[in-house]
Amino acid sequence: MSRYDRWNAILALLAEEGRLTVEQAAESLDVSTATIRRDFDQLAQQQMLMRTRGGAVSQSVSYDLPLRYKTARHADEKHRIAAAAAELVTPGSVIGMNGGTTTSEVARVLAQRESGFTIVTNALNIAAELAVRQHVKIVVTGGVARPQSYELIGPLAGGILEQVTLDIAFLGVDAIDAELGASAHHEGEASVNHLLVSRAAQVVVVADSSKVGRRAFARICALSDVDTLITDELLSDELAASFTEAGVKVIRAG
Repeated sequence: MSRYDRWNAILALLAEEGRLTVEQAAESLDVSTATIRRDFDQLAQQQMLMRTRGGAVSQSVSYDLPLRYKTARHADEKHRIAAAAAELVTPGSVIGMNGGTTTSEVARVLAQRESGFTIVTNALNIAAELAVRQHVKIVVTGGVARPQSYELIGPLAGGILEQVTLDIAFLGVDAIDAELGASAHHEGEASVNHLLVSRAAQVVVVADSSKVGRRAFARICALSDVDTLITDELLSDELAASFTEAGVKVIRAG
């Protein structure tokens, strides 16, 4: 297991438990206590957790982890979600995408197609990955880069989005709730994502089931702005029904 994989696993355990001892983490990850102590210290330096005597506690119940630490979470589910999302795209479409691990996976699946399309995005990683694909036209918004998500945010990001029209927008979210709608941990991302939604004829939220039925700090849009939710098979029938009753088409990708 690589260091980043260990860190991702530690942060996932903390998110579930709220508190970990060195011994608990070492046993769970099958590594030495010395390795865990180093990991705890390094994560504490990055303010990803708080060190305690003999262990660590979660920095926040809804901490916004950098993208590189999120990549391994629910990887299989995200690939299936991306494959289902790609089925909604027709050749020649103008597609909006914000940042995140699930939207990045959607971009990779789309890039494998031979038909041409345009992607408008505020995500630097998506733009960089697809820029070499000759059949994909990339339009990048302006803005200030946010290291946690590689997204461009701020007033400069709005200039491009206000000038374009999107056939479909794939929206990655930190949370989506049947009453509150879609939301993000960071208000700057939420603001740009809201503008992305407003420019799209069709809005598709792509989110694994761990984000469904939850709320985050900053609202992106109301649920009435969302046409489709693509998630995984782990979503409960009860939660799925709450979105269906609100007029959102729910696709559980399997």
